[in-house]
Amino acid sequence: MSSNPFSNPWAPPFGVPPYDLIRPAHLPDAIDRGMREHNIEIAAIVNNAEPPSFVNTVEALERSGALLERALNVFSNLLSSIGSDELQAIETEFAPKLSQHASGISLDPALFGRVDMLYRQRAALGLDAPSLRLLERHHLGFIRAGAHLGAADKLRMAAISERLAVLHAEFGQNVVHDEREWHLPLVAADLDGLPDFVREGAQNAARARGHDGYTITLSRSLIEPFLTFSRRRDLRQIAYLAFIARGEHTGPHDNRRLIPEILVLRAERARLLGFKDYAAFRLADTMAATQDNVERLTGAVWSAARHAAAAERDRLLLAASADGINDRLEPWDWRHYAERVRLSEYAIDEAELKPYFVLENIQQAAFDTANRLFGLSFHAMEGLPLYHPDVRAWEVRDADGHVGVFIADNYARPGKRSGAWMSSLRDQQSLDGPVSPIILNNNNFSQGTPTLLSFDDAGTLFHEFGHALHGLLSRVRYPSQSGTSVRRDFVEFPSQIYEHWLAVPETLRRFARHHQTGTPIPDALIQRLLAARTFNQGFATIEYTASAILDMALHTHPDPATLDVAAFEREVLDRIGMPAEIGARHRPAHFQHLFAGAGYAAGYYSYLWAEVLDADGFGVFQAAGDPFDPALAARLRRILESGDTEDPMALYVAFRGEQPGIDALLRHRGLTRMTTVGC
Repeated sequence: MSSNPFSNPWAPPFGVPPYDLIRPAHLPDAIDRGMREHNIEIAAIVNNAEPPSFVNTVEALERSGALLERALNVFSNLLSSIGSDELQAIETEFAPKLSQHASGISLDPALFGRVDMLYRQRAALGLDAPSLRLLERHHLGFIRAGAHLGAADKLRMAAISERLAVLHAEFGQNVVHDEREWHLPLVAADLDGLPDFVREGAQNAARARGHDGYTITLSRSLIEPFLTFSRRRDLRQIAYLAFIARGEHTGPHDNRRLIPEILVLRAERARLLGFKDYAAFRLADTMAATQDNVERLTGAVWSAARHAAAAERDRLLLAASADGINDRLEPWDWRHYAERVRLSEYAIDEAELKPYFVLENIQQAAFDTANRLFGLSFHAMEGLPLYHPDVRAWEVRDADGHVGVFIADNYARPGKRSGAWMSSLRDQQSLDGPVSPIILNNNNFSQGTPTLLSFDDAGTLFHEFGHALHGLLSRVRYPSQSGTSVRRDFVEFPSQIYEHWLAVPETLRRFARHHQTGTPIPDALIQRLLAARTFNQGFATIEYTASAILDMALHTHPDPATLDVAAFEREVLDRIGMPAEIGARHRPAHFQHLFAGAGYAAGYYSYLWAEVLDADGFGVFQAAGDPFDPALAARLRRILESGDTEDPMALYVAFRGEQPGIDALLRHRGLTRMTTVGC
């Protein structure tokens, strides 16, 4: 037995990584060995003397790289969840190596030749629909990587990929650096307006940094409540300006110097592949397909949201005038006065509401919803070695037995990446026998005793658990079609539609229980909560849509080498009429969706696109009069099971019965300017 845990099979029955044995020092060897083994497997495909067949080429590709994938899944998990200097050093070392490895495979002419031959013969191969789609998607992947280009252009594509890998890693590390280093110490006199749960979160954050007293960090789960409740306008300003300045401090961690180079390289890659710009390249393989379709959606939503936000601003200014603010609101004022207006108009007080949303209960609500919709049950796995004491795991079962393992890492901590995300430690597949998934949810809730969530936090937990179900319920043969391996603007549909079940009154009555008394949330409070759901949606929609529009503008810039990032941001926001009182949800220098990787580059609109689907799709359950309607749940489950075996719009239409329109989204958000736009 090797001393490196990656050299040995992982413990049955479920094969969860042995985190008690894994050390950062094990990762470089595992990744190196994984790349070597992968190259040997690719060489065996290329050098196979038999004519190309689906089995000896496409299925062989599906089987290749298992050790490398296992090592990278664990590494990515630890890097984002722990984020130590040692792990970041490994990322810096291996980002270019992994890019070289990937390019060596995707640009291999002999390998592409075999796949291309099968693609040209595909109609005569007698493949079933999932296998045919797999062949077509593999072929498209090679084309989009540049496998059809001449030798010189291939070399340039490989060099672009390698440099981008380095820049993406550096960008993400710079944001983590700023989030880890900045904090705002508070003393008792600074706590005016802060409810107990915010004070406790600030006290825990101080302890985590070895300080006494209280501190506000750049974790969204702490800074947003601070901006909401603090009556100290001066401190709100300091905190807000620090939050939006992540990644743009002059010096070695300044991301503004990285963005132009990233955009230049992406634009060059797109042109080499025959596209006018990077946005056109990315959108060609999405449901949206074209920039025009994206802009029709964002334009319609933007227009309605600006109208709503203007009315919201006027209501907030009336409240602010009581504090002597008579001219204009600042971005660090909006959340504070929105909360005061919400309390006044809807009798919804976050401090009254939050005691009913205990983390463990809301996690159980997500489990119960999955049970009622899909027949899943969740069984705690006690004593399982995991990578941090806060992390918990459950075995997932259905009527047929074991489904997979679900792991939750819910708390913010120094070094952990901000935000919330789902990842996979092992994907479901059945190519050579059943392989069950191991799925991980990360959140960044401020830890307390108990941990209390805002309604938005609870929605985040349901959102990420919707992604988790997409991975857990996958029922596909081939690994690259598993779970969330779907088009970028479809991947958010399962997560966003799942959020709707949090607001089902039956769910709230069962699981929103007061942390001290255990009494269920009163029906009157539920009614006020649901009535207030469209409150402040002009602000929320503006905040998000501005970032989506900025993303598209950055990736269609005609000459990004000359880009002054801050000036361009101001120019775009001025052009679309960005309200001065509202800031974009993500500014370029900390926009990790775009620049810490290419996952959402020219694709941040995807959340809005998916919301058209989820608002329309949940409307089917509402029309049926039963949010747990068994027939509809079975049709929804088929989407989650199918992964990338079918076209996403075909899957949606099979569930819904017709294509969606934007009206359901506007109604859901309370944006009353009704415009019909196809999706």
